Amino acid sequence: MSSAANGRSFQTGHVGITVTNLERSTRFYRDVFGFEVTAESREKGREFVFLSEGKRLVLALWPQGTERFDRNRAGLHHLSFQVEGMFEVKEVEKKLKSLGVAFLHDGVVPHGEGLSSGGIFFEDPDGTRLEIYAPTGAEGHAAPTPGAPSCGFF
Repeated sequence: MSSAANGRSFQTGHVGITVTNLERSTRFYRDVFGFEVTAESREKGREFVFLSEGKRLVLALWPQGTERFDRNRAGLHHLSFQVEGMFEVKEVEKKLKSLGVAFLHDGVVPHGEGLSSGGIFFEDPDGTRLEIYAPTGAEGHAAPTPGAPSCGFF
């Protein structure tokens, strides 16, 4: 029985990310996404930063990591953010390039062959894979992995 049949609806709340350097990661997510710090603690052993968009908590950063993200371990594959249109995707792409961020695919790619949705794929300072996409506007771009979803193979 689905949750909708039970009268419940689940939506993603915030995402917690383990980071190795709280200041660096906070700066990255503020610079790239424009998130605001809405709560934080610098108390030894209890450090964290909450990043929000307006009144909505989006990310919680926890400096509990000692190594970069390991894509070979079970857990998060990638974190995806949707924007309204391809213009916004390309604006963020420009910003990322100015910050020297490396991309996992070359520029905008569709989510699959012949699809209009697509975006850009890159990593945060600790190697967490990120995506910014729009539901339309990627028509005419080549899919990097024929016959498979672009967001699954990077």
